Amino acid sequence: MGRRHDTVTFLSDLGTTDERVGVVKAVVRDLAPHAQVIDLTHGIAPFDVRAGSLALARAVAYLPAGVVLAIVDPGEGTSRRAVAIEVAGGAGVFVGPDNGLLAPAVAMAGGAERCVELTAADFHLVAPGVDGPGTVSAWRDVFASVAAHLCNGVDLDELGDPVEAELLLPGVVPLPREEGDALACEVLTVDRFGNCQLNAGPDDVAHLGPRVRVTAGDPAAPGGPTVRVATRVATYGEAPGGAIGLVVDGSGMCSLVLDRRSAAEELSLAAGDQVVLAALGEDDRGGVTSPVTLRTS
Repeated sequence: MGRRHDTVTFLSDLGTTDERVGVVKAVVRDLAPHAQVIDLTHGIAPFDVRAGSLALARAVAYLPAGVVLAIVDPGEGTSRRAVAIEVAGGAGVFVGPDNGLLAPAVAMAGGAERCVELTAADFHLVAPGVDGPGTVSAWRDVFASVAAHLCNGVDLDELGDPVEAELLLPGVVPLPREEGDALACEVLTVDRFGNCQLNAGPDDVAHLGPRVRVTAGDPAAPGGPTVRVATRVATYGEAPGGAIGLVVDGSGMCSLVLDRRSAAEELSLAAGDQVVLAALGEDDRGGVTSPVTLRTS
């Protein structure tokens, strides 16, 4: 027997408009009645592995010990592997597809230790009208069932064939890159308030000085990019009214924000768009149309 768990933290792109999330929770409840399911989110856009991996990575430091069940699985039913990955000496186990979804959070949890491909059919459900365990509804028949069995103390080695951690697919989160004296960033996510999180932290922009040129969007697009100025300030209260801000957000990343309005709409930005940050000289406004404020929350 392995370590028993009493918590399953559940993230998916399954939504809440049909029965799928409820069925997953019902399977866990039926097989492991002692386990509590925490719904992290089911609002990840369909098939958006990157958004799911980012949400999981942002949250992982706050999750309780136990099983982390993550299902964003555009390759369901194909040759992609279904895996369970043990971390932190067995205090946590990630369950989900091996498509990059789990990798950033696993890394933040200290890295993969034991890993298995979920090939042991004895721990899967059999769908109605099917002779054996299937993969068409892996979210229910494989992932939910395995999460429950892990809660009951089934050891990882019983669940399938071992996989070397180095063979797991890496994450899909891009890194910022230097372009001369500028820093080329990418919008990782846009939240429901229109805040645009960049793939850059405060250390990445520290060398740019107190005034930063922000170039948002594709220079080759019709009308060209939007160019603004960022000025570093210490608090929200120091920001001029109506100015766009560059905030060190709750995840420790830089985000373009606007007070009670959408920065994404203001700058015509979406996830995946480019933002270039560069130092701005005292006498160089270079066509900047309005100020931006860099502030820390």
